[in-house]
Amino acid sequence: MRDFHAIIELLKEYLAPSKSTKVYDKDVAALLGISQAQFATIKKRNSTPFVQILEFCHKEGFSCCKLFFEKEC
Repeated sequence: MRDFHAIIELLKEYLAPSKSTKVYDKDVAALLGISQAQFATIKKRNSTPFVQILEFCHKEGFSCCKLFFEKEC
């Protein structure tokens, strides 16, 4: 299972329209519906906000399996 830092990188790839586009932590926080301060705390603790990620996946039709696991489900 991936840690939160790896999940952040995948979410940034999802948000970026191209490889050259810079996506910031504040963009990921907004995507997950949490404040920048809360996101910074979560990132520092390397804890994963499962509820917010699952809600995002459901809303966007994105596979949770791709975010949480390295192998295809």
